[in-house]
Amino acid sequence: MPDLAYVNGEIMPIEKAVVPIEDRGYQFGDGVYEFIASYDGHLFMLEEHLDRLERSMREIAFDPISRADIRKAILDLFNRSGYQRAGIYIQISRGVAPRNHAITPDMPPQIIMTIRPVKEIPEEKRKKGATVITVQDIRWGRCDIKTVQLLANSLAKQKSLDAGCDDAIFVSDQGIVREGTSSNLFIVSGGRLATHPLTDNILPGITRMVVINVSRNAGLDVEESFFGTDALYGADEVFLTGTVTELLPVVRIDGKSIGDGKVGKTTRQLYDLLRKQAQTGGAA
Repeated sequence: MPDLAYVNGEIMPIEKAVVPIEDRGYQFGDGVYEFIASYDGHLFMLEEHLDRLERSMREIAFDPISRADIRKAILDLFNRSGYQRAGIYIQISRGVAPRNHAITPDMPPQIIMTIRPVKEIPEEKRKKGATVITVQDIRWGRCDIKTVQLLANSLAKQKSLDAGCDDAIFVSDQGIVREGTSSNLFIVSGGRLATHPLTDNILPGITRMVVINVSRNAGLDVEESFFGTDALYGADEVFLTGTVTELLPVVRIDGKSIGDGKVGKTTRQLYDLLRKQAQTGGAA
């Protein structure tokens, strides 16, 4: 089965999918997206992803779109693919109109989806841990909205790769540690977890939410609080969370070892709990 795309109601091989040149998503970044992964043939946290998709559309004043229709399109594409471990991108732009900063009223939205097998993080990377750098956060002021405006994220990711690392962590002008280029960030210090609070400056990650819940269910303390680079460098453990990232240990930041430079026991415990949750709960 080839990788598939969904374009405004039609499913086709991905190489045949096209969108109009005057799509506002292309012209202005005027669009939102979600990424949903499956485990063993079941989509994980589908309704929570739809919740966030709807919120993103509301926050940039999109006209309402039927949740039932979007859900049906996702499931139709997923079932047609036959993939057991898949990743579905859902991207919705405001619509197509002659280029103009002002928004043309009553445009039908462009609903685009693609599905491919998930590109897994190598198991060796999970065992040994990732290395990251910190970068100044130059993103726009509404990182809580999952828009397609990802240039700053892309540039930061490439900077990390050019430095021989795996990812970059955004840090504010005031020295507040935010999140990764496509992931949320947690630190573990003295047996307690901390992560940036839900503000306009970070994405409300679905995996972040799951990790907080499984941590608390396991009797671990989790604090949503602001912290700086001193706390980051001085943490016992650091890890990233995301739909594809799942829970990725970080063992070195800006050339400094985190803890003893090895993957910590709390990180390993939470990764196992997350995988168990993904394979047994939150399925569509």
